[in-house]
Amino acid sequence: MPEGALRALAFDFGLRRTGVAVGQNLSASATPLTVLKMAEGVPDWVVIDELIKEWAPQRLVVGLPYTMQGGEQDITRRARAFAAELEKRYPCPVLTIDERLSSKEAEARLRELRQQGRRRVRREDIDCAAACVILESWFHSQRPTGTNHSA
Repeated sequence: MPEGALRALAFDFGLRRTGVAVGQNLSASATPLTVLKMAEGVPDWVVIDELIKEWAPQRLVVGLPYTMQGGEQDITRRARAFAAELEKRYPCPVLTIDERLSSKEAEARLRELRQQGRRRVRREDIDCAAACVILESWFHSQRPTGTNHSA
């Protein structure tokens, strides 16, 4: 990776499925990777071990699903517990970000692709796209304000 580049994995946590995306900060872009099957919010840690080994991220980002009013709910606490477990298991920093409306934005992006003739949108596609939205939002939040990053 180029100097100054930082690779991150993002997780759109869910009790049945968790979308995963990878991206890097120089382009502030993310690519969908996979959907983890969850057993009541518990992932197959072997699969996450493999993702960490393959992608060697410097950061892990977990979306926190707050209510629209900004309050916590059971799923928010479960996502925090997932982030805490990531932090215990892996050597890179684990960060959390407000993911309100990430699934709605992901659905809108996928709907646009569908209008361009792409296949039917599946729930798994939305989960991965939401992980991309989470990661791209985090990258943008890390950029200094007032700096033009367009190329």
